[in-house]
Amino acid sequence: QVQLVESGGGLVQAGGSLRLSCAASGRIYSSHVMTWFRQAPGKEREFVAAIRWGAGDTAYADSVKGRFTISRDNAKSTVYLQMNSLKPEDTADYYCAARLGWVVFAEYEYAYWGQGTQVTVSS
Repeated sequence: QVQLVESGGGLVQAGGSLRLSCAASGRIYSSHVMTWFRQAPGKEREFVAAIRWGAGDTAYADSVKGRFTISRDNAKSTVYLQMNSLKPEDTADYYCAARLGWVVFAEYEYAYWGQGTQVTVSS
């Protein structure tokens, strides 16, 4: 079992930055993939970024590439999402999710989810 708790959301002006955190507990293995999804009002949940816990390789959605950076601190069992140059279209609830194996983009492939943290970007 893996438990995930997100934090760091809030209100920010366009062009600003936020850093989201996802604290993981339970049985975390090097083969776990930690992923950020987001869901904007009235839209489906979408893949944002992922990192493999052991190898540290990353993947990003095209919409955030070059602006967002995913990282992890193994000692703290925490995954971060540094979000820069934020745009109003980044407004969404952001969720941390975990699965064993490879990075996949479909939310139904993920067994473990946090409760989400809200990010609002004003124009």
